[in-house]
Amino acid sequence: MKNRSTRRSILKSAFALAAASLSGPATFARRAVSAVEALPVRKVADGVYAFTGAVDLMTEANGGEICNLGFVVGGESVAVIDSGGSLVEARALIEAISSTTPLPIRYLINTHMHPDHTFGNAAFADAGAVIVGHHNLPRALASRGEFYLRNYRAMMGDALMAGVRIVPPTRLIAEPGEIDLGGRTLLLTPWKAAHTDNDLTVLDRETGTLFTGDLCFVDHLPTLDGSIKGWMAQLDALAAIPAKRAIPGHGPVPSDWPTALEPERRYFQALVADIRKAISGGVPLSKAVQSAGESERGRWSLFDEHNERNATAVFAELEWE
Repeated sequence: MKNRSTRRSILKSAFALAAASLSGPATFARRAVSAVEALPVRKVADGVYAFTGAVDLMTEANGGEICNLGFVVGGESVAVIDSGGSLVEARALIEAISSTTPLPIRYLINTHMHPDHTFGNAAFADAGAVIVGHHNLPRALASRGEFYLRNYRAMMGDALMAGVRIVPPTRLIAEPGEIDLGGRTLLLTPWKAAHTDNDLTVLDRETGTLFTGDLCFVDHLPTLDGSIKGWMAQLDALAAIPAKRAIPGHGPVPSDWPTALEPERRYFQALVADIRKAISGGVPLSKAVQSAGESERGRWSLFDEHNERNATAVFAELEWE
């Protein structure tokens, strides 16, 4: 299988050909997809496969392929965990699945609302999969969907955004429950507000493989779009999940569990301590966010891209506690 840079070269050539010869975005997308080989997944456990995304922001250069994706093969069907950052990536994942097993894709499970995890949903909906998500996910996508489509077009370009639409889940998870793939069950657990207010984890009981979504970041600085207090309060419960390995939302695949959570815990503790100190000292937000969490700078990728935004969200949440 060719490496990621080779796949991107193929994709770039397909985009150029499509731009030169095709008029409609739907046709453009089909031509571009036809030139993309299967997403390079690896087997991490019996019947469990994963793709490792780039530790980066979503851009045209990386194809929006920045989050980790996966699928689990049961006795009768397949469940996919997250759909990727474009229809191109989603269809490449479908190709990887079809190259692995003839079984149908019965479920697509979204771990939360963010575009790198959901922009490929339409490809799976069109293939007949039932989309599963946290009970808050439809509301979150309805609230932010148009914003995501508009703003990510500027970052990703028209080619990668061709055909992308917001497709919410139809099977909603409000309490822990299972889905059966035929002699193999996955435990789906919804969480209170943390990374977002619609986080969902997926545990393959058979192999002890935990898909954490963005409740666990490794190497990539965690990003906050929910509640820092809620996230920190749930770390112990998350760590107590009896998994042998984790597929984090971002970072190495697989990662050790639960040790993968410890750097995240340390970062949150430092960030919260710095913000609380600034608030008690009367430091204004504009100044506090420039220094909060600085002790963690050398330990994470994308620190400059995300830390100040995290600090701003933490300040807003803690200011009136």
